Amino acid sequence: MPGGRLTQPERQQIALGLADGLAYAEIARRLDRPTSTITREVMRNGGPAGYRADLAHRATEQRAHRRKPAAPRGTSAAPQAHGRDAEAVRAYEETFTTVMMASGMPKMTARVMAALTLADAGSLTASELADRLQVSPASISKAVTFLDSQDLIRRERDERRRERYTVDDDVWFQSMMASARSLAQIVETAREGVTVFGSDTPAGHRLESVARFLDFVAENTARAAEQARAILHSKPPAPGDSATAPGGSGSS
Repeated sequence: MPGGRLTQPERQQIALGLADGLAYAEIARRLDRPTSTITREVMRNGGPAGYRADLAHRATEQRAHRRKPAAPRGTSAAPQAHGRDAEAVRAYEETFTTVMMASGMPKMTARVMAALTLADAGSLTASELADRLQVSPASISKAVTFLDSQDLIRRERDERRRERYTVDDDVWFQSMMASARSLAQIVETAREGVTVFGSDTPAGHRLESVARFLDFVAENTARAAEQARAILHSKPPAPGDSATAPGGSGSS
């Protein structure tokens, strides 16, 4: 498997693959690169719709010139638990952060979410986050306030009365339910607009269509989240075992 930075011809192949509608995994297979490398490359350079090989190559060179050759600071340079490869962990955390940013999270919020999700304990204090990410406590405070407002983390006090921020097994369920509630508010607002603009006007028709579409999506999002919630509390299947959907049954 080739190592080092992506070359300009490889970036051109990525751009062609995206134009052809190929999945990241297929592009990675053709380049003999990890899928995470392709995901990170695309997400940090405009996303699937905005990726341009020449611009991505130029931006990477500029970042390399700005980057100091000093050794990494903080816990990123420390030995990893469970025999993990430190560089692979660092690269994956960057990929996770980039994908969270692509979903709409601000950069610092995405970094905090990644740090909490990837910590084995699933819980860190503000000072631990600040040290791990090498940022100010104020930056951490803003990020956790946003995550808390989206029901993505839980605040709790440890035995030393320090506030800890926790990502538990229910975080994605709560996030989906919050998304469904947000959609429901848009539905309600759209239907208010129908009464204002008139149901027999182009604007009224448009608002009613939006309301019916999002109402359907919100209802099915909430129903699917409820049905799948058990997955979050079940143990992963052992290697070789086939996974079974909630409510399903395995073969006898």
